[in-house]
Amino acid sequence: MFALIDCNAFYCSCERVYRPELEGFPVVVLSNNDGCVIARTREAKRLGIPMGAPYFQWRDRLQEWGVVCFSSNYELYGQMSARVMTTLEGLYPRIEVYSIDEAFADLTGLPGDMVALGHKARERVLRWTGIPVGVGIGPTKTLAKLANWAAKTWGKSGGVIDLRD
Repeated sequence: MFALIDCNAFYCSCERVYRPELEGFPVVVLSNNDGCVIARTREAKRLGIPMGAPYFQWRDRLQEWGVVCFSSNYELYGQMSARVMTTLEGLYPRIEVYSIDEAFADLTGLPGDMVALGHKARERVLRWTGIPVGVGIGPTKTLAKLANWAAKTWGKSGGVIDLRD
């Protein structure tokens, strides 16, 4: 049994931690040398801004729409990732860091309600780091990844989906 904990729009969320007034506004993060869009908030996605959009082609539209653009800050993202992973290690005894913004938790043998633990993880990571996450639970890592996608996509899920049954 596995849980996948994945940060929402991680690079953008990191920037919002230090600029909380941007909550609810479209934000994008640009690649090295501001080449292209590499992260987008939901608000930016709703505007139709594609991943990988060349900044020079989109600059005028982004300004017109009031999109806040950040140059990538990988030192910040690394520090925030370490905080998120440390927070998760306090909840789950067996964590496998999968990427800068994702980790699998091995739930085998853990007592209690795994959905409740997923909600606790969401709340604690947000409270301790300022980063929102989704949690997917499944019998395999692949199904946990699928559950995570659903948890982040389906608003009524509360950010946690369990595909065990």
